[in-house]
Amino acid sequence: MKRVTRHGMRMLVLAVACGWCLSATAVEPFVAEYDVLRGGSTLGAATMQVTRSDAARWRVDLTMRGSGVYRLVGINAEQSTVFDTVGDTYRPLSQATVRRTAFMRRTTTGLYDWSSNRARWQGDVKKTRQAPVPLQPGDMSGLLINLAVIRDAQPGRTLDYRFVDDGRVRQHRYVVAQAPEPVAVGDISYNALRVTRVQGGSDETVIWVVSGVPTPIRMLQRENGQDTYDLRLTEYKGVQ
Repeated sequence: MKRVTRHGMRMLVLAVACGWCLSATAVEPFVAEYDVLRGGSTLGAATMQVTRSDAARWRVDLTMRGSGVYRLVGINAEQSTVFDTVGDTYRPLSQATVRRTAFMRRTTTGLYDWSSNRARWQGDVKKTRQAPVPLQPGDMSGLLINLAVIRDAQPGRTLDYRFVDDGRVRQHRYVVAQAPEPVAVGDISYNALRVTRVQGGSDETVIWVVSGVPTPIRMLQRENGQDTYDLRLTEYKGVQ
């Protein structure tokens, strides 16, 4: 088990101060812990992890846990995607989402059938999203796109992905900043590349990436100009 704390993260930042050297690498297992904020207020905590399911398959999970009154208003959610790799591509095999409030539990599950090139979701899915979705090579779930951004980010680059998740299909385009910028997480400042999703309508997603770290150091989501979730990395552990 490789454990990277604040001191270790600082050393990683110093190691890449002279340049940016992300490259496509094999997926790595890790566990990352985040604080979840909105408008400066702490909503709870989140855990993102990648684990190996077997010799050919992996699983990525994101769990958000509300604290205090935020446990009652929908901050509690679990997302997961089981996937394999085809070359440098993360190929989804199944996907699940569970959302909980004090009065409701919503569960959806999806299967990506690459033999028929169709994906379909069941459970608490809107009727408009229950029909089979035609698959194309390179299609990914939202969680896999997060991993792909980490893998693909290079200064000035434009990243295009097709999002197929929870019965929805969308084109996602991300623009990577020309140079790293200082990003404060807690009492530490990192040199990170800002990766911004464009053409998202009223939704905005910004991901900050540090070379050598397999998970975002910060993930910000906005709707109509207002922060919805701001995840800030506090610690991660990599399994060797």
